[in-house]
Amino acid sequence: MGGNSGQPSIHTYTSLGEDGPFGFVEPPKRLTGRLIMHSMAMFGREFCYAVEASYVTPVLLSVGLPRSLYSMVWLLSPVLGFLLQLVVGSASDHCHATWGRRRPYILTLAVMMLLGMAFYLNGDAIVSALIADPRRRLIWTITITMIGVVLFDFAADFIDGPIKAYLFDVCSHQDKERGLYYHALFTGFGGALGYLLGAIDWAHLKLGRVLGTEFQVMFFFSALVLILCFIIHLCSIPEAPLRDVTKDIPPQQAPQNPPLSSDRMYEYGSIEKVKNDSVNPELVMLGEKNKNPAEQTQRAMTMKSLLRALVSMPSHYRYLCISHLIGWTAFLCSMLFFTDFMGQIVYHGDPYSAHNSTEFLIYERGVEVGCWGLCINSLFSSLYSHFQKALVSYIGLKGLYFMGYLLFGLGTALMGFFRNVYSTLALCTLFGVMSSTLCTIPFNLIAEYHREEQEQQKQQAQEGGPACSGRGEGLDCATLTCMVQLAQILVGGGLGFLVNMAGSVVVVVITASAVALIGCCFVALFVRCVD
Repeated sequence: MGGNSGQPSIHTYTSLGEDGPFGFVEPPKRLTGRLIMHSMAMFGREFCYAVEASYVTPVLLSVGLPRSLYSMVWLLSPVLGFLLQLVVGSASDHCHATWGRRRPYILTLAVMMLLGMAFYLNGDAIVSALIADPRRRLIWTITITMIGVVLFDFAADFIDGPIKAYLFDVCSHQDKERGLYYHALFTGFGGALGYLLGAIDWAHLKLGRVLGTEFQVMFFFSALVLILCFIIHLCSIPEAPLRDVTKDIPPQQAPQNPPLSSDRMYEYGSIEKVKNDSVNPELVMLGEKNKNPAEQTQRAMTMKSLLRALVSMPSHYRYLCISHLIGWTAFLCSMLFFTDFMGQIVYHGDPYSAHNSTEFLIYERGVEVGCWGLCINSLFSSLYSHFQKALVSYIGLKGLYFMGYLLFGLGTALMGFFRNVYSTLALCTLFGVMSSTLCTIPFNLIAEYHREEQEQQKQQAQEGGPACSGRGEGLDCATLTCMVQLAQILVGGGLGFLVNMAGSVVVVVITASAVALIGCCFVALFVRCVD
């Protein structure tokens, strides 16, 4: 505050959970049950993802979506997410709602997921009840369905960053590791259950006849699971809101004697944290004496300042983001086209033949078996996440990271050379290894990097050293999630071109293998692991 000096009002925020003699207090140990409750968000999210993977193509085909709009449907969501993820990640670092920093964003995105599912699974029924004219009904059905798919994909991709940041905020370092393993475990369980329910022929069961169609049945289950899982998640661990520490300082004392609880302070809307226990709070923000606070806040909340922060991020953060991008590009290459690969390459079916022909029926059979392969992937992802806890003490996080990429690269290469049904299904277990690796190891490394920075800040504060800056967990988690969306853009925009050039879907698994093995080399050479 400016006090009687006529200075402009300057507000600095600190988390209520971060008060302590050196600005950071290790959160208490969390019960296993609380961490499981926190992981239920990942179960619900992945369940709904699996339902979308099983049903979105039949839904889009059934409403008559033109082929020319397919690429727009799949690319619009990751493009929007890539552009907005960093802004929301930084904003959540400095949200001072009484309910906490992350949970308001998680709740908003969960509601968007629910609305998206309602639109793409029930779009035809909603429009048919409101519009009688067939031509207008077709246009509005396609529009509502497309909006639903884009909205769901956008929110489901987006929500991972705030969930991880929420875990990092409220847990000690050991509990962060446990929580990430539970996240991977329940991600696999949710995906497996979603694929299993999607494989059931609901149209010939009583529930299908009661609710109307199998699309309505899956919306019923998806909405029920999503609502229950996110209620449990949001009630799992209390979040400490940010507090304006300058309100706790008497005006006449503010320039001379800031309390020690301001050691870890945030300028509202900024990315930086400042460590200093004997400095005027009017001078701590960004280390600049004569900046107007309104101008500082406005500058910090622009996309330009966020991009500047990313460009200037430490090299080990940048290398981790690049390796995450490489890994997700390889993974999505195989996952997005896997059922098509099974139908065309393994089963030798033809998706372009007449729908009553033998070739098309063989292709459909291959797609069904491919769905079981994705179910195997989800189940093995859960199983492998359990073994990770034992393996990390032997080979470390970087070793696990390298091994995940290596096994996936070798597995997809073998799929391309040995096109047998049983060997392909067996190699789907290596998809689970990669899935678990991508969901846990990069975020574990982020947690390690933040712990190292906190230790350095404590040491400098004890020694009376100069101020140092840290990074917000929300921004770093958002940056990692951005790599997933950038990978979706690269795969969606480039892989179709490769398939057309090669004239065969087998190029999909070969590309995935090559990219994963490049990722192996990158991890070995550039990714840094904290000792």
